[in-house]
Amino acid sequence: MVLLIVDMQKLIVNETLYKFKDFMSNIKLLIDTARTEGIEVIFTRHDDGIGELLSKGNEGFDICDEFQPVNEEKIFDKTVNSPFKESGLLEYLKSKKEHLLIVAGLQTEYCIDATVKCGFEYDFDIIVPEYSNSTFNNEFMSSEESYKYYNKNIWNERYAKCLSLEDTLKIMKNNIDTK
Repeated sequence: MVLLIVDMQKLIVNETLYKFKDFMSNIKLLIDTARTEGIEVIFTRHDDGIGELLSKGNEGFDICDEFQPVNEEKIFDKTVNSPFKESGLLEYLKSKKEHLLIVAGLQTEYCIDATVKCGFEYDFDIIVPEYSNSTFNNEFMSSEESYKYYNKNIWNERYAKCLSLEDTLKIMKNNIDTK
């Protein structure tokens, strides 16, 4: 079991995210629980490339202060929405024989969607805890509509198990294998 924290970067973590306070406290609780229970926490960072705001070397690229990796926690940098493509993450997880990923972070319709669907394609069991991913309003949907569309309609029981935070924490605390 691994807790995968996707793109919690300074540039995109702000109060305009859907259910910001719940989202932030849930991410903190997931990370704290994983660390207490000896579950590996892995972070990803998205790099849009040279000249872009979300780019290695720019201030907003780093993981936000509230969720800094500790000790030997790994960070995998990626240049596309999927954290598994050419980042080293897939090979790392396969080498450790991991099969259960708890996915949390940003943004629901971009990198979280790609993480859930690509992780499914690579035969990982995926858990998406409630209100542990978020996004912004976009030209097609409000942030709330995006959140509900993916969490309640697209992923659940197709690509992932979208569970309450409480059920996810029970799985983490009891080290329950979902297979």
